[in-house]
Amino acid sequence: YQARVNQSDSAHYEALERLQSGLGLTGLPRRIECFDISTIQGSETVASMVVCEDGRMRKSDYRKFRIKGRAPDDFAAMNEVVRRRYRKLLEEGGPFPDLIVIDGGVGQLSAAYAALEDLGLANLVAVGLAKKEELVVTRDRDAPIAFALHDPALLLLQRIRDEAHRFAVTFHRQSRTRRDLGSELDRVPGV
Repeated sequence: YQARVNQSDSAHYEALERLQSGLGLTGLPRRIECFDISTIQGSETVASMVVCEDGRMRKSDYRKFRIKGRAPDDFAAMNEVVRRRYRKLLEEGGPFPDLIVIDGGVGQLSAAYAALEDLGLANLVAVGLAKKEELVVTRDRDAPIAFALHDPALLLLQRIRDEAHRFAVTFHRQSRTRRDLGSELDRVPGV
């Protein structure tokens, strides 16, 4: 059992080291936060945030967000959720992530950085992970980073992104079900 645990820990550490070198980070990305937006034709837009610490998912730190903006705009939704998350972290004093992963490409990443800059947190590192090509987009490189398909760093990013997507879709389904099963009578006081 102990050998298996040690092997698992070394695999997580290897993925984090490969991610650090591949992205050119100054330190090991021990805490990674990932955001995903879920919507169907602009209704019940929600977002999720999942946390990976030392290569392991921390479900106790997961967060769900209902998007307050009314326009079905993925970029505005990403800006809103990143702004809300890190404004609260500023008030609480942290902990801030070593790496932020955005589910999406250049547009979503730009929206996230706009929110971070407004909060004075432009020093935080964020990357976008585009689904189809599995390319990693950064703000300081013109060309996206293409990790090898079986690179531990890419596999870690995919696992985190897929968990954020799963969490967002589950929350979106719950929100739709609650809306569909609701009635106007539910809103009448005393009924």
